[in-house]
Amino acid sequence: TAYANAQPSAPAYPSRVIRLFVGFAPGGGTDIIARMLGAKLAESWGQQVIVDNRPGATGMIGAAAVARAAPDGYTLLMGHVNSQAIAPSISQKPPYDPLRDFACVAYVGFVPNVLVVRTSTPARNVKELVAMARAHPGEVTFASPGVGSTNHLAGEMFRLANGIDIVHVPYKGSSPAIADMLGGQIVMNFDAMSSVVHYIRQGRMRPLAVTTAERDPQFPNVPTLRELGLPELEVTNWYGVVAPAATPPEIVARLNAELNRIIQLPDVKARLGELGTRTNPMTPDQFTAFLKTEIAKYARVAKAAGVRMD
Repeated sequence: TAYANAQPSAPAYPSRVIRLFVGFAPGGGTDIIARMLGAKLAESWGQQVIVDNRPGATGMIGAAAVARAAPDGYTLLMGHVNSQAIAPSISQKPPYDPLRDFACVAYVGFVPNVLVVRTSTPARNVKELVAMARAHPGEVTFASPGVGSTNHLAGEMFRLANGIDIVHVPYKGSSPAIADMLGGQIVMNFDAMSSVVHYIRQGRMRPLAVTTAERDPQFPNVPTLRELGLPELEVTNWYGVVAPAATPPEIVARLNAELNRIIQLPDVKARLGELGTRTNPMTPDQFTAFLKTEIAKYARVAKAAGVRMD
């Protein structure tokens, strides 16, 4: 018969537990977003989604585990700008290639970075901050939550673009960096909007510019760095789901459609908004093209500024 040679069909995806890896500790932005998306996926597909935290090496430990996993759609990574675009460029021996070893599944959204100073700092805008740095070479400090973070690279881009001598001070995380800035030990920081919005509202920090293409709706009077003549300085903390490289395209397409639906749900959008994250649904091809431009941009900055991490 015509059916004699038919292969038994594989069970429809997903037919078992999905593991969603996070390269950062529980409780941080990446983890919160992964758990929210995982819960919604489990709800709509009737399969458990387990979030597996593998913190360390700015997200590279978790990413490396997923790069080596079976490409069957049951192991995914909550990717982050650090693990997918920055760390592989600045590491001496990266454990994976962010383009070759992964399939881009779904871009989730981004958190704007904002250039802030303490309210008591004499510089009231970017021009005055640059003038202050020129007048006091080597004395203006900028903080970051670690070497190779978006805060660090934004600071290096700002230094190179303006030809000024400002000094990077890395911390173990955002909280101690903010504490020292409020205490007067640090002059400036390109922090994630979600980390500093509270201090801006309290009047303890002054926002001088945002690092996004458009102004931030929360602070419509704060200019973009692009408006101030620094178009290269577009830096955001972004999140996106990726899978091992050879994951079947039909599984990638199914995940993309479902995740794009989830991030546009009113309750998810509202929760992401509370975390300072703006959604921007993309197809897998659009996400791949975006990732290529991000990798190239940060590789250029890292090379020009001599940023290495090991």
